[in-house]
Amino acid sequence: MDLQTSAFERELETPVSDNVLPLCELAKGLEEAGEFEVAEETLRSFWEGVSHRPTTIGLTNEAKAELLLRAGTLTGWLGSARQIPGSQELAKDLISESGSLFESIGLNEKLAEARVNLAVCYWREGGLDEARVTLRLVLESLHESRSEQKLRALLTSAIVESAATRDRSALLIYKEAAPLFQSSGNHSLKGRFHTSYATVLRGLGTSENREDYIDKALLEYTAASYHFEQAGHKRFQGRVENNVGFLFATLGRFTEAQEHLTRARSLLISVGDKGGAATVEDSRAQAFLLEGKTELAENSARSAVRLLREGGEQTLLAEALTTHGKALARLSQLSKARATLDQAIRIAQTAGHLEGGGIAAITAIEELSAHLSLTGLQEYYRAAEELLARSQNRSIKSRLGECARRVLAAEFASLQSGTETSVNKVETLASSPASMPPGFSLDAEVLRYEGSLIRKALEDSGGSVTRAARMLGVTHQGLAFILNGRHSDLLSIRTPVKKRRRSIVRNH
Repeated sequence: MDLQTSAFERELETPVSDNVLPLCELAKGLEEAGEFEVAEETLRSFWEGVSHRPTTIGLTNEAKAELLLRAGTLTGWLGSARQIPGSQELAKDLISESGSLFESIGLNEKLAEARVNLAVCYWREGGLDEARVTLRLVLESLHESRSEQKLRALLTSAIVESAATRDRSALLIYKEAAPLFQSSGNHSLKGRFHTSYATVLRGLGTSENREDYIDKALLEYTAASYHFEQAGHKRFQGRVENNVGFLFATLGRFTEAQEHLTRARSLLISVGDKGGAATVEDSRAQAFLLEGKTELAENSARSAVRLLREGGEQTLLAEALTTHGKALARLSQLSKARATLDQAIRIAQTAGHLEGGGIAAITAIEELSAHLSLTGLQEYYRAAEELLARSQNRSIKSRLGECARRVLAAEFASLQSGTETSVNKVETLASSPASMPPGFSLDAEVLRYEGSLIRKALEDSGGSVTRAARMLGVTHQGLAFILNGRHSDLLSIRTPVKKRRRSIVRNH
């Protein structure tokens, strides 16, 4: 980017509106290409950069509003990339002021742009409800418009729903918005649509064992890379590589996963995106956990947490802390693990990212239940149940159900022993003849419990025997045999058998 224009503008003694608007337009184009630092430099005549308020004396309301919008938007992006404390709050202040000015002079499309950018700041901080309300205002104001701001509002709405683990709601938005994005000529915007759509498909594909979703996710990531390359957007190319790397990790293709994650980190570091590099380290940690390389996972997770503590993106920090807590637990550093997961819950709740807190609480039960008192176990479960009440993610709901069973087992053991006990003592207590009530039948109790587990798995999987079998840790054929032989009353829940097609992600 040629900076002669901004150097020329700095020579002017008094900023004037005629100079502001063209430079703001230039800065906006640079934002679209992910060149946030160059965009910041372009506005140097009127704005000293992040943590400063731009000079607006003598400007018309339109020029003032545009300058505030560009400064606020760049503060949000650069604050995230550099992990600058308080940057999102400052960004919101500047963008809100610009929105009020646009509204006062009747520039409704610019008002919509300001509100979408404001919603993005709320999302970064974890304020998902505030983001929803703001985006709803945009969509209501634009009605049947097919403008760029309508597309940005739809995209951000889907991202917010995905962050809230409401992947089905997000998927519906993406499907309905796809034709609108197809007709757009904005490569950067289309790239963001494809990568966000792919991420939701990846999540649903892995949690519901949907190979067709995994296949489509890879195609969407490929489309995203193409559009970001056309837009010259290295920053978002890096984030696509991160997502692809994590996808391969969930498929057990760890070598390919690490190759993509290394490429992602290199791209993000090259543009000074510390926040993006931190998310790569979190993804790398999760990949190492899946591979069973716990020490490497702990190192990567600790690095992610350290980077994210410097900024204000509490949602990402809570997620990284959850990963770190899981790694610490598996290294038997139990006190540190619990303190880390407790911190993840607090940070997520404070930021308004309830689902992130719920996942941290579930993780505490899964990783630490053998070392928790009954009271501690109950407290984590109550927190998880409350925080995840609106989640649509079947995998998370299944995990929550398994946590409930652990709590019930611990409560049963406690009643039989007359004292508070941890989960690892349940089997011993349950095996005691004194704990069995009169007329107890082991066969009948096992059959009843088996039926309740299968019913829950079928309901959570939408009637799919394949996905239910995966949840239960048995083969498809094994579950089908059990259903036909011992629980034929549950056959009505299952969906009709469908012919499966060959997956494009299988190794050949």
